[in-house]
Amino acid sequence: LTSFECGGFAMGFSTSHMAFDGLSFKTFLDNLAALAANKPFAVIPCNDRHLLAARSPPRVTFPHPELIQLDYLPTGIESTVFDASNEELDFRVLKLTSEDILSLKEKAKGSTNARATGFNVITAHVWRCKALSAPYDPNRSSTILFAVDIRSKLIPPLPKGFAGNAVLTAYAAATCEELEKGEFSRLVEMVKEGAERMSDEYARSIIDRGEVHDGFPRGDVLVSTWWRLGFEEVEYPWGKPKYCCPVVHHRKDIILLFPPFGGGGDDGINIIVALPPKEMQKFETLFYMFLNSV
Repeated sequence: LTSFECGGFAMGFSTSHMAFDGLSFKTFLDNLAALAANKPFAVIPCNDRHLLAARSPPRVTFPHPELIQLDYLPTGIESTVFDASNEELDFRVLKLTSEDILSLKEKAKGSTNARATGFNVITAHVWRCKALSAPYDPNRSSTILFAVDIRSKLIPPLPKGFAGNAVLTAYAAATCEELEKGEFSRLVEMVKEGAERMSDEYARSIIDRGEVHDGFPRGDVLVSTWWRLGFEEVEYPWGKPKYCCPVVHHRKDIILLFPPFGGGGDDGINIIVALPPKEMQKFETLFYMFLNSV
């Protein structure tokens, strides 16, 4: 807790993703606000971790290229999975307005005229820019990872107020040549397919794989979104927060999406990117070039 001379203050939180995902943390904040106002819990949390336990015996029914198997990790690959280097990184907050997002949705229609979500078009856009900002190899495969909430995917669905980590990692993969020359609508479709792949059986297969093998997400970049979690809508006794944002990671493989100052997600979106200087310059060029292309 940091207090300021003006009378305002900032609250900072650090949590383990094993305890909370974004929706669970929103429930925690709602209940914290209720307690501060001497009111009952806004949501009764459900802490039953058995709901996401592995099956007995475990059944891994799908291949999972989005995960690396740590118990058979070749010597020397550790540095590529756990990159703890102090590489010089430039940080940028790039803004997409609501008009920009609508423009990306129009580009995503393609010949099918299919409707695309804001998350899917933004994710496809930053994926293409991130992959092509690195030294170019047309045959290099790029994998993007993004979190999928499995609460409604499971059969039966998790109960309202589930207070654990109920997100798993979905993925899409393409070569740099496909990302550069392919139709944007196809990239958006690949992101959509990645999310739709997360059925009850696929989610259970990931959970069971974690019981059989220690694993870790494997991809070039992870898109983490705070866009519509609603942290800025929590009603404390002293009012709603003026602003909510994540702490920047010193990692070039994480891209963060969050609402703009004073916005709840309908006024555009902010994107935090961290990259080496030359790659950042290329990323920014591609970001606006693809956004403004016909």
